[in-house]
Amino acid sequence: MQVLKNMVRTLTAVAVAAGVSTSVQAADEVNVAYFLEWATPNMIAKAEKTYEDALGVPVNWVAFEAGTQMTEAMLAGDIDISYSQGLAPFISAVNANAPIKTVGIAVQYPANPCVVASGAGIDASNANELEGKTVAVPLATMADYSFRMQMRALDVDLNEIQVVDQVPADAVVSLADGSVDMACLFGGNSIKNALESGSKLMDDAAMAEAGIVSFDVVSVTEAFAKTEPELLRAFMEATDAANIAFAADQAKLDVIAEQAGMDKETTMNQMADMSFPTAAEQLSSYFNDGGLASVAIGVVGGAFATDENPAKDDYSSVVDTSFLK
Repeated sequence: MQVLKNMVRTLTAVAVAAGVSTSVQAADEVNVAYFLEWATPNMIAKAEKTYEDALGVPVNWVAFEAGTQMTEAMLAGDIDISYSQGLAPFISAVNANAPIKTVGIAVQYPANPCVVASGAGIDASNANELEGKTVAVPLATMADYSFRMQMRALDVDLNEIQVVDQVPADAVVSLADGSVDMACLFGGNSIKNALESGSKLMDDAAMAEAGIVSFDVVSVTEAFAKTEPELLRAFMEATDAANIAFAADQAKLDVIAEQAGMDKETTMNQMADMSFPTAAEQLSSYFNDGGLASVAIGVVGGAFATDENPAKDDYSSVVDTSFLK
């Protein structure tokens, strides 16, 4: 987190300095962060170069392992748009005053699972036995958010758990070799592989009943939104079109699977639990007063607040829905 804080301070200073002048010259290219093992309809548009047609410039897609890495890349100036960044890493960054904003929802989905090792003898009924145990969690991600919310729902003391910061692929290995007692993770392949070594602490239905649901956002640097609004608008329109097209016809599921690096069955199973709200739905049901995203942003903001980076009284300044209109 200290690296992130330093990068936030540096880029904020640069952004302030750059604010004295603006450019009308469109960017020569756009760099977009995304996740492998994360099946979304816009992967069809990625494969078919629809984004290039819409934006009129090359679009470079860069895969990341976690939303925190996306933040760091945006702060370094290497990424303009992060597609499907977890709400938790986004909020952690804006709590630290990172100059980034969300311009829309990428996907709503069941909260990421925590998988308990086979033989541990622990499930939702005796989850307090996790106290004193070791758990792999990719910190400041939506898997971390789900972990915290599950522990709260099951009355487990977080302070009594030894948390190891691991990306999902590493957590799968640790769960299999017994280095950790539970792994909280994301990604279709990683979750499927983890379930070969254990079972979910809480299933999707139980988490939903406890009010534990997840969102990923489309986030951008403030500089990109300010200097390249037409490119950003074109990106959001192309994404919306891809979501609407897929809702009407799933014939190209194999294209999504290939782009996500998963087999077709895993892709189908993952997407069955996802929803991709249209721009109109986001404006009417997500970012409106009391909407799903508006409420979730406040909840996550509090969950990931620290003494040094407290929750904001109002997160409206880091939400810009103008690119959905």
